[in-house]
Amino acid sequence: MSFQIAIDGPAGAGKSTIARRVSETLGFIYVDTGAMYRAMGLYFLARGIDTDDESAINASLPGADISLQILDGSQHVFLNGEDVSVRVRTEEAGMMASKTSRYAKNREKMVAMQQEIARTSNVVMDGRDIGTVVLPDAPLKIYLTASVSVRAQRRYQELLHKGQHPVLQEIEKDIEARDYQDMHREASPLRQAADAILIDSSSLTIDEVAARIVELAQDRMA
Repeated sequence: MSFQIAIDGPAGAGKSTIARRVSETLGFIYVDTGAMYRAMGLYFLARGIDTDDESAINASLPGADISLQILDGSQHVFLNGEDVSVRVRTEEAGMMASKTSRYAKNREKMVAMQQEIARTSNVVMDGRDIGTVVLPDAPLKIYLTASVSVRAQRRYQELLHKGQHPVLQEIEKDIEARDYQDMHREASPLRQAADAILIDSSSLTIDEVAARIVELAQDRMA
């Protein structure tokens, strides 16, 4: 039997960083679902597909092939054979993913791939609907959040370190817009699963959050 850890929460809460840390500690596979949706967003962008044109999005889905590979110890995202690991982290890819992930056919394609990985391996998976839709029977579910101001400040510092020139107020507006889109979309909206443990990381370090989740996982596996 495989063991699954589902981590859900809003954009910028630190889900991916925490999930990677937990997976490394436990020796589990980390499945970056957000990167998969962002890669699909890049696919739609490259084809100039209108995010409001659901029929065009559905029709284009069979042409997209997204895979995850571990290279030199880190996970890389491939879109139709091209390594898009850097491009999926752009704001443009994130907004496109948020706008197009609301479509049922797009989500069905992704969920099927994610469930197959979790069926055969111990995984840590993060996203918006992992505990509610993708892995509803996961033995450990976490809802990880933080205040908008804290999430914006984290993103601001991240972009500064990359040599960019972000505007904090714009980042806050983007995060609020993403939250609204994710929580109000028709297909699988962001919400805390009834049996998920809430962790607010606003005043916690990455190490503190990761250690808490590892401790919960070890208790349940025991």
